[in-house]
Amino acid sequence: MGDRGVGFGAAIASRSEKDTGEWFEQVLPEDLIEYGLIPEFIGRLPVITAIHQLNRDDLTTILTEPKHALTRQFQRFFEFDDIELVFSEDSLEAIADKAIARETGARGLRSILEETLLDVQFELPSRRDVTKCVVTKETILQGRRPTLVTEAAQQDIGPAEERRLGEETA
Repeated sequence: MGDRGVGFGAAIASRSEKDTGEWFEQVLPEDLIEYGLIPEFIGRLPVITAIHQLNRDDLTTILTEPKHALTRQFQRFFEFDDIELVFSEDSLEAIADKAIARETGARGLRSILEETLLDVQFELPSRRDVTKCVVTKETILQGRRPTLVTEAAQQDIGPAEERRLGEETA
């Protein structure tokens, strides 16, 4: 915090590389009073703690690992329409990078996913030929539509048609 070097051998770090959480670890109640908070309020704070920014790995973990992770929630939404939703590993990293760039942290992950999948969520219930929806890095970064994997829909055939087809193959 107070270790600044002068000269050619000094370590220089830009403000964007510094974690403000490191500075807040050093905060004392006297600093809060000097900042302008009233002593009665500070006396009611039993613990002062610092919060560090989440990095890409933390955000991808939040997307995938918890019991009610965001990716699992969206996969469940798509399962209602019998569609498998797949996220590529690089798409999860792209989502995390976008949240970091927006400086929204974990709260911004849901809005990024919703913005990506909103149109597809409304389109897919009316399409019976789609079996899988794949979200790639390009989907997130370039705003492309997710890749839809389709299966040829089998036509409903009557019993007489089914017998005729069975006779032809025999």
